[in-house]
Amino acid sequence: MPRPYVLLSAAVSLDGFLDDTGPERLLLSGPADFDRVDEVRASSDAILVGAGTLRTDNPRLLVNSAERRAARVADGRPEYPLKVTVSGSGELDPKAQFWHTGGEKVVYTTDGGAPRAAAALDGLAGVDVVPTGPALDWRVLLEHLHDVRGVRRLMVEGGGKVHTQLVGEQLADELQLAVAPLFVGQPDAPRLFGTGNYPPGRMRLVETRPVGDVVLIRYVPTAPGTGPLASAADRRWLELACELAELCPPSGTAFSVGAVVVAADGTELARGHSREGGDPVVHAEEAALAKIDPADPRLAAATVYSSLEPCAHRASRPVPCARLILDAGVRRIVTAWREPDTFVTDADGSGLLAAAGAEVVVLPEYAARAEAPNGHLADRASASPEGRV
Repeated sequence: MPRPYVLLSAAVSLDGFLDDTGPERLLLSGPADFDRVDEVRASSDAILVGAGTLRTDNPRLLVNSAERRAARVADGRPEYPLKVTVSGSGELDPKAQFWHTGGEKVVYTTDGGAPRAAAALDGLAGVDVVPTGPALDWRVLLEHLHDVRGVRRLMVEGGGKVHTQLVGEQLADELQLAVAPLFVGQPDAPRLFGTGNYPPGRMRLVETRPVGDVVLIRYVPTAPGTGPLASAADRRWLELACELAELCPPSGTAFSVGAVVVAADGTELARGHSREGGDPVVHAEEAALAKIDPADPRLAAATVYSSLEPCAHRASRPVPCARLILDAGVRRIVTAWREPDTFVTDADGSGLLAAAGAEVVVLPEYAARAEAPNGHLADRASASPEGRV
């Protein structure tokens, strides 16, 4: 399911609150951070908030800088990002500023909420109401934004319930927190995150910097998904595998492949790439697995990320990579590109893995990235007696 890059953005107090309980919105950020948020909005294709945030904050969600709006237009984009809200009930106030400023808007709701939303917003121009099923389905929503509305980068500005759901479903690619130097201390005030079934392990810190008197903290997820559903971290790890493929010494008789082995809590166990360390025939998955103690108990719940599907046949060594993965105890594999018939006809490593009970997740949106280091092999014959060395 191709989907947008999902960036969660929030300002919080030192004790983790989004607001206090007063009648007016608590301004946690200062001028410098408001300008930073405006820049992030301008770089996004769409901005999303929950219906609860519309009711409590009545935001406009605009790009305020005229220069940034002009730059968007010069790039061939709309002056304002698409504005998105979600409402399970479909109960929306047509007088809210959200509907009367900026460009196009879309409401995602349930099958039951769609008639109410359509009736409430009847007569407003540029508003689309999209049901996602009996319940609000974030994966359907993101797929629709990507495929129908052309959204590649989605900024999510709240509220806490929306953030909690996206993190819990492992759909958030990045978390940007502006931590303000004050306390709220009110037990009934809204928090950034509520209770939920969050992914295990620690997120990875990618940036901290002061912005006026607040501190910007950026985190990205690390925990692999489970089963056939791809998590945000799955995409990040597969992207790393594709980057490793670019490090391979070129070969006319073998693919350039990158691989990463990641524990269930997001700990990287090992990485490798084809022909690593001067070995002319070593495969990426083979190189990575060789760096891990075979008795490591984390292997049973680990995920292998490989830019190319693990091989089922090879001429250079007796055991193909699909079998090495199974012998290591790994039962989940995420890959970008199914092996073409360049060296082996009907090479079906995914089939071998699936037949042994492993879960194989293919993310074809990364196929072009995985193919790029192998462009010089495109003109080879479909079959070769050498096999995939």
